[in-house]
Amino acid sequence: MYGFVRVGAAVPKLHLADCIANQQEILSLVQQAAQAGVQVLTFPELTITGYTCADLFFQSPLLDAAQEALKQIAAQTASVPMVLLLGVPVAVDNQLFNCAAVLHQGKILGLVPKTFIPTYNEFYEERWFASANDLISEEITYAGQTVPIGADLLFSAQGLSDLKIGVEICEDLWVPIPPSSYQSLYGATLLLNLSASNELAGKPQYRHQLVSQQSSRCLAAYVYASAGTGESTQDAVFSGHSLIYENGTKLCETESFQRQNQLVYADVDLERLANERRRHTTFMAQLAQPEAQRFYREIKFPMNSAPVGTLKRPLSTTPFTPNSLDLDALDARCQNIFQIQLTGLARRMEHTHADTLVIGISGGLDSTLALLVSVKACDYLGLDRKHVLGVTMPGFGTTDRTYNNALELMRSLGIEMKEISIKDAALQHFADIGHDASIHDVTYENTQARERTQILMDLANKTNGLVVGTGDLSELALGWATYNGDHMSMYGVNAGVPKTLVRVLVNWVANSKTLDKKASDILLDILDTPISPELLPPDPDGTIHQKTEDLVGPYELHDFFLYYILRFGFRPAKVLYLAEQAFGEQYDHETLCKWLKNFYRRFFIQQFKRSCLPDGPKVGALCLSPRSDWRMPTDAYSRIWMEEVEKL
Repeated sequence: MYGFVRVGAAVPKLHLADCIANQQEILSLVQQAAQAGVQVLTFPELTITGYTCADLFFQSPLLDAAQEALKQIAAQTASVPMVLLLGVPVAVDNQLFNCAAVLHQGKILGLVPKTFIPTYNEFYEERWFASANDLISEEITYAGQTVPIGADLLFSAQGLSDLKIGVEICEDLWVPIPPSSYQSLYGATLLLNLSASNELAGKPQYRHQLVSQQSSRCLAAYVYASAGTGESTQDAVFSGHSLIYENGTKLCETESFQRQNQLVYADVDLERLANERRRHTTFMAQLAQPEAQRFYREIKFPMNSAPVGTLKRPLSTTPFTPNSLDLDALDARCQNIFQIQLTGLARRMEHTHADTLVIGISGGLDSTLALLVSVKACDYLGLDRKHVLGVTMPGFGTTDRTYNNALELMRSLGIEMKEISIKDAALQHFADIGHDASIHDVTYENTQARERTQILMDLANKTNGLVVGTGDLSELALGWATYNGDHMSMYGVNAGVPKTLVRVLVNWVANSKTLDKKASDILLDILDTPISPELLPPDPDGTIHQKTEDLVGPYELHDFFLYYILRFGFRPAKVLYLAEQAFGEQYDHETLCKWLKNFYRRFFIQQFKRSCLPDGPKVGALCLSPRSDWRMPTDAYSRIWMEEVEKL
């Protein structure tokens, strides 16, 4: 299953203090979850009795009935390959404890008592329950089994190496340092919370923040199962709002205030979490502090990987780009990225005392974004936009469409413009080196790219300027740049922006109210233009002949590959599986394999270009600067990766 485990949160229709009826509701949900392939299922706090029994917890019949119900549930789920967490009151050591019972195929693996017992506002738990800190016993007989008990239990799966479960109960999450913080330091990747969180105005949002933050800080998955509407409404109302998060990202949640049984589940990526922990070298640093020293008993249980199937988790085809359906979030994200780019460029312009920002304008996406950033950088510094020198340099492959768009965009933005044809200079260079201009090979193409860069560099010298680089993150990954041509600049504002995000940012500016209609229309036409370096002559009808994505593959695929290969270190087989899940029938298996193989091939052989990149701002979770995210030898062999791709 490529490191995935399917986890769920169940909210049964509660029958307060009726353990037999609750037992049936629980078993019904277990059966439903088993059919869905759930491997770990969490129920709310005190599931078997209900949380709001109050002084009924002093009644032996209720405690005995709860114990018997757990015994029956264990027996009736013996053949179900699932870890179950059920809330139950447990009497031991002359006290009563609010516990999570952890079951697996008929065996009670352990009982985990609640540590922090709230007695404030509407809560009055200390009247009935003691804290895990007051526990004396380490093992008891319960529901006919000898069971370890304590807040020092972690549950490790044999068969899923990265699955280790930590358990806490409701209020435990609300304290400054929750038990799950320490559990994660000692290996817990899946944190489960059995809760009875009553509903208040604004509390759902706070609950989201709490679970999101804890899963993020712990670099873990967090399942929060909360009590539903069947609880007593004498002084509070419960909604059953349950959540599943992974490293700060919501995977799914229940609908609140539902009267019937609810089940939500998602596939948690354990490998992703394990890789994140290794990458974040400060994660384990807390263990050096005396207060972090803990001793946990590890309870092992067998669990096999589930068969590969349809993935149950959010999976975007464009992992670098914000959700376009959430317009507020999209606007905030684009604004933030744009500000990072322009602030970096403005700071460099100030530091170098540059008078101009010199940029080559092709009428393509990358140079368009770089131009927009340059203009806004001047606005930011309070400088006239004439400090931006835009240079269009038509060559053998330039089409009327891109040429006119380049000119019109520069005019609409009010910058200084210059047009310099590179044709005569390129022909002279061909003659100098003895190259036949009718042979349209790499020499023919790269001569043009280097000539353009030479012009920009010399103009920068002449105007005391700074050459603004236009190449993006996707091109750097594929090495789709001419070494010492468009590969080089004095500051690369797009170096941290993948091609799919370049498109989103340009579209965001086009649809904003910061430009007039003419400028917006030009941007929209640029977005509609095929991506091309325009280094080969156009078709007889004057349209673009050389289309980048026909040569190296669709950028949406390469950005997808880049994200999962570089960000998380996934192997080729898993990257392919994720691509098949994300893109569905858009690309068949052979096509995905073809372009995945091409990505690995180009990524390894083109590292030398990334080893000497100009400065440029990091804008997201990944960049390829040798001074930031990526350090790789230029002469490493790709054999391990390529052989796996060949077998797919």
